[in-house]
Amino acid sequence: MYLNYFGLTDNPFSIAPNPDFLYMSPRHKEALAHLTFGLRESGGFVMLTGEVGTGKTTVARKLLEQLPDNTQVAMILNPTLSAMELLATISDELGIEYSAEQASLKYFTDRILAKLASNHALGVNTVLIIDEAQHLMPEVLEQLRLLTNLETRREKLLKVVLIGQPELQVLLKRNELRQLAQRITARYHLLPLAATEVQAYVAHRLTVAGCQAPLFSAHSLTALYQITGGIPRVINLLCDRALSLAFMAQQTRVRRHVLVVAAEQILGTDVVSQRQEKRRWIWLTGLFTLAVLMGFVVGGGYA
Repeated sequence: MYLNYFGLTDNPFSIAPNPDFLYMSPRHKEALAHLTFGLRESGGFVMLTGEVGTGKTTVARKLLEQLPDNTQVAMILNPTLSAMELLATISDELGIEYSAEQASLKYFTDRILAKLASNHALGVNTVLIIDEAQHLMPEVLEQLRLLTNLETRREKLLKVVLIGQPELQVLLKRNELRQLAQRITARYHLLPLAATEVQAYVAHRLTVAGCQAPLFSAHSLTALYQITGGIPRVINLLCDRALSLAFMAQQTRVRRHVLVVAAEQILGTDVVSQRQEKRRWIWLTGLFTLAVLMGFVVGGGYA
């Protein structure tokens, strides 16, 4: 409802994964580089982890764009499956025909392995991408490891990309999954955006939406980083609400107090107060430490 008011051609802060608004921060680019390198290696697995909303799906979409044309990709978005269901889903994604009446772990495994061998003979790489991989059961992960056993002298015929929350790291430390953990050739943990990256993120999305003017004041962007911790999904939610509030108040820019009100409506007053107080405490601690160090330096000069 605020698009025309601010001269925007599209919603800049929609949480829908619109590729036109894709912002690759230095951290996202580094994560992509790790995954790309891992897929070129001979091992079977690469892993990307990060907190909710940090942009793991963004990296995955960019990875898909950069895969060679001779790549067949199987994508699994809901891995809360049994081993049998996972193999059936992989078969569906790879276009493998099968008979439900003959379904068994061995039956699906044989057909998938035959498909991998066929793809390799045709010069086609096969990549399996699993999102929300922290939900995979240990026995399902072990079944995945067995699929990657098919290999040439140089490489595995199936490369698996595991994308998940930090719980995935804990899961892979289990003793029964140590063989799989040893096959991970590249891993990266995606951190939230830094303060300067938050400013660049907001400016980028506004520019794509057709607005060159700085709709958010410097103080509001500082508060945005303090409250969101640099998590892109939360940034989108708060910026969208803040622009709506500014529009209703007929203001041309989002000031700090408007951003805070928007955050309180989305996250709750207690959460916003707690996060701002935490940042304030860190800032005061830093000043105190600096003052102590300066005291030592000055005192040393008189000694």
